[in-house]
Amino acid sequence: MSKTYSFRELPIAIALLAICAFFAIKEPAFLGARNLSMLVTELSITATLAMGMLLILLPGHIDLSAGSGVGLLGGIASVLVFHYHLPAPAALGVGFLCGVLIWMAMGAFIVCERMPAFIVTLGALLIFKGLFWLVIDNATVPVAPGGQSNLYSLLTTYYLPVQLGWLLAAGLVLALVFTALSARKRRLEHGFAVEDKEMAFMRLFITAQAIALFVLVTGQFRGIPLPSLILGGVTLIVYAVTQHTALGRHLYAIGGSAEAALISGVPMKRTVIAAYSGMGAIVALTGFMQTAYAGSSTTTVGDLMELDAVAACVIGGVSLRGGRGNVLGVLLGALIIACLLNGMTLMSVPPERKFIARGVVLILAVWMDMRLSRKQ
Repeated sequence: MSKTYSFRELPIAIALLAICAFFAIKEPAFLGARNLSMLVTELSITATLAMGMLLILLPGHIDLSAGSGVGLLGGIASVLVFHYHLPAPAALGVGFLCGVLIWMAMGAFIVCERMPAFIVTLGALLIFKGLFWLVIDNATVPVAPGGQSNLYSLLTTYYLPVQLGWLLAAGLVLALVFTALSARKRRLEHGFAVEDKEMAFMRLFITAQAIALFVLVTGQFRGIPLPSLILGGVTLIVYAVTQHTALGRHLYAIGGSAEAALISGVPMKRTVIAAYSGMGAIVALTGFMQTAYAGSSTTTVGDLMELDAVAACVIGGVSLRGGRGNVLGVLLGALIIACLLNGMTLMSVPPERKFIARGVVLILAVWMDMRLSRKQ
């Protein structure tokens, strides 16, 4: 996995720089403070859903219903707030619980009945889309009554002040240094090989610079968008699960070889159900952010978002066959997708051309995955 990812790091970085340079030249507003802040929010929404897709792709499954689920769960919360006057925290809690339970049931059906995930989630895509339209009654449902602010609307309109952003960044850097030193110490105590001190320092230094640059850029316009903090929390959880828990090892094992994982005693059903449950929670969070960003639930919320999530994963090195991928690659892939969509919007690219561009990116991403899979 590491060799493949290292091979892909440079092309992804070059592609990202080329995309940003192209849009910066064609549309100078692309690098403006306001647009970069909007780009961070759009990236956070796309990348959050892609983190959930990573959990599903690692064991070799897929979820085509994620986009429809984004609309449905966001719509449930909107209807509870606007029509039933439920407090926003309670409405979001209900939507979150629905997401976990629905995706848990879907995962259980897939593994217990040995149904192809592609077929089940394709059917769920249509079911969720129909339920979504029924829930909102094919109308526009605001996330807050009377133009007021509530927790739901604040999901994409609240900005963390710059001073608090710097404090949070300093705390995060200190936590990363402490974690790296602790991990290095444990590996040395057990006689395992460790990274060179110079390389470890450079890695931490570059990470700290990236965090500082992020705070500096977002500070030019209001502050750090709340969605970026939500993405950060989701990313840390997914990273911890995939890299430091038995569940994560089981996900990679199933994707690498289901037969070998079964023989090794990996609880395959429980692992896949857990992955789908996590996906349900992340779909709910994405649904709340996407709906809040739109300002209301409409019939188009969530359209094609599952394809953007899959493309972000595959561009970032996640294999559609399972067993390969990590959160850093997913973040890079999501950044490419977000930059493309944001740049095309700034250039007033017609919707039909946007569809073509997204389709080309998806096909190229899958083609890259297939080519790399043949070389292994």
